[in-house]
Amino acid sequence: MAIYTSLAVPTVILNPSERCLQWSGDGQACITTKAAVHIMTPDTGINFSTPPDIKAPRGEEQGEQSLGWFRTMIEPARAQTHMWPSICQDWGAITLGSLDVSLREVACSPSNLTSRGRCVIAILNSNAEVSLWAAAKNHLKGEWTNIQDVTGLLLDTASSEDIMRRTLRAQVTSLAWSKQPDYGITPTPILDSSMLALGTRAGCIEFLRFNRNSDSEGSLSYIHTKTLSDHWITHLSWAPWITHAAGHCESLLAFSTDNGNVGMVKVTQNLQSSSNAGFVPEYTTSVVFDVQSPICEADKRSVTALTWVQPPGRNPILVYTKPGLVHLWSSPSSKPTWYGTRVLPLQTQKLSVGSSAISPITGVSYVLHRDALILSLFDGSFHVIHNMTMDPTWSPPLAGDILSSAELSRASRALFAKVTPAGISYLDVNKIGGMASYDSQSSIIWIYEAVRPVDFSYKYEAQHECMLLTAPFWQLDHETILRTVSEAFADISCASGNAPIHHLRAFMLHLRSNARFVALLPQVLEILSQVPPNQTTSIVLPSWTQGLNDDLRPQLRKSLTTHLFGWPNLLSLRMRLSIADQCWKLCKDPEMQAQCGQVAQGLLAAISHCVLRILVRHLRAIIPVIAAHDIPFVLREVVQSLLPGSPQDLADEAQALSDTLTASFSIDPAVAGLHEHCPACHAEVPLCDITRATCPNGHTWARCSITSFILSTSKVRTCIGCSRKALLPFAALDESQLPAVAQSWIVRDLLEAVQQCLFCGNSFVEIV
Repeated sequence: MAIYTSLAVPTVILNPSERCLQWSGDGQACITTKAAVHIMTPDTGINFSTPPDIKAPRGEEQGEQSLGWFRTMIEPARAQTHMWPSICQDWGAITLGSLDVSLREVACSPSNLTSRGRCVIAILNSNAEVSLWAAAKNHLKGEWTNIQDVTGLLLDTASSEDIMRRTLRAQVTSLAWSKQPDYGITPTPILDSSMLALGTRAGCIEFLRFNRNSDSEGSLSYIHTKTLSDHWITHLSWAPWITHAAGHCESLLAFSTDNGNVGMVKVTQNLQSSSNAGFVPEYTTSVVFDVQSPICEADKRSVTALTWVQPPGRNPILVYTKPGLVHLWSSPSSKPTWYGTRVLPLQTQKLSVGSSAISPITGVSYVLHRDALILSLFDGSFHVIHNMTMDPTWSPPLAGDILSSAELSRASRALFAKVTPAGISYLDVNKIGGMASYDSQSSIIWIYEAVRPVDFSYKYEAQHECMLLTAPFWQLDHETILRTVSEAFADISCASGNAPIHHLRAFMLHLRSNARFVALLPQVLEILSQVPPNQTTSIVLPSWTQGLNDDLRPQLRKSLTTHLFGWPNLLSLRMRLSIADQCWKLCKDPEMQAQCGQVAQGLLAAISHCVLRILVRHLRAIIPVIAAHDIPFVLREVVQSLLPGSPQDLADEAQALSDTLTASFSIDPAVAGLHEHCPACHAEVPLCDITRATCPNGHTWARCSITSFILSTSKVRTCIGCSRKALLPFAALDESQLPAVAQSWIVRDLLEAVQQCLFCGNSFVEIV
């Protein structure tokens, strides 16, 4: 069996749970340990000059290329931010975790939330405090900074309560961040409808929402408080959002209390159009919270894990575990599927001296194409529930199936022995602290620590060492892999904001097998050639007649972002281009590599034409407010739209835009704005190539992938997916950083509106 990853992490897992290891919307694995959150990003689909921090051993037996990881961490101060005894002297407000402050839990927001187009992370520590963190320049290997004290916000929100109630409402015991709902509106509106739910010691849930700020990363704001119990809220989990009609969606927030009660809150969000005066509608969101009947009464047995899984074609299934038992619950449905509660007792897998079925659950993963649920326990064993859709059972459908509790447990034990040079015995336990699926299929990522419970010698924290493993537990056939990539294109939604590298992480991993890549390449190119219908031709923008006022620029930025990143066909093209580029790099056969290049060039041209059409239509809409210093940029877009190979409708629109400008201004379209001066020798540089600029003296410069102007400053951002560079938004505010022909308010607003790469859709980082 091949091992994709074998990485040593010098740390200690203090609180093993099903959320100790989780994926963010930016495609990063977040590992929660006692003192830090380790953020690991696989290098699949990432291409820029900075190499991965860690490179895993090569999988020789299967011919896999080695898997690299970019690595950074969030290391909060191990001290109390809020001294609870100074706020409330009551015994009920004591937090024992304040004696040695450590991390308890992490919640990752959806992607594309901050002003840089990335996610944020909420961290809960043992002192019941929550802080909010965001990446600064480089989310792959750079610093993450604390942007908000969420506990302070909770104390301010509950300021009208009595001191005891106020303190307990601010002491958080659990947290969960919902995904972005898809309201069924195209193009997808640019707004955040996700919510952070915080369970507290007061028995209530605090609902918060992130607000993006133009002058900072953003912050959370208060929405609502729902009182549920007199007991602590120990676990929270959001079900997937279900869209019942355009602008109307619902989700269930499951919760558990410290006395074993499990209940739900139904959250309904309605989108209402508040104004149509601009280029795109303005929306407001109304939220309704409704407490449902409990699904498990208090039995004084604590819940050890709580999560939702979503098999296709049925209502979601709530999975919650208590020591030795797995509970499954589903609401009634019109389809012939089971509903109500199913209870499945765990069986001990005798792998080591520490094996026990009452160990905590440390990971839950649903395998879509096998309709199976994989559970990992702290004792190092794996357990599989089959036939989740119709009749959950421990029994595999076929005798000897590798996807069974016994086989997966034996396989994980074999991997433990393989990566332990000194060898193992029955006395060695591979305690799994967290587990998640890498590809929603056969490849699993988990973190473990080798211990000997019969050895009672003390081990310092610095001596603890955990191992991060990524490995396939069974081989996938070619049909399953191709079906995976086809389904990724079929179920595209721009609402989630997830980057293409996150959508394609599974398929990119399978391409690392040389033999599989050669066999799959012809079918992959056929799938990539099936270009979706162009939706941008339906864009209709009203002409702006209100002059250059304070409303125009924010309206223009919002409209540009909405149309550049809100159309599913554009996201599909960008994902296809990412795969085509990766295939071109991996292909060793010159003939097949040429075919990959042809497919990539066709996709690149289609993306460029969509982007140009969006820009041309916006420029036509604001013609009444275009001034002389804006004309150079406008003419650059016109020239690019008139190049050979452009669709006729795009060329006609660009020509009409040019005719309107020449009728209003005395300009020469063949010269104005198309010739720049070399930053080194000041020689004239014509616009012959939109990617690179070469002056007559041989000086070569890269061009901005957004505006096509020469990049003569170090204040640039680099796409992590295709290495294209672009000017920074705040660098454009200083007009001295731009060429003279680029000093236009339209250029500045365009740079601010584009937070992901226009060509591959991935995020930017600042390397310098």
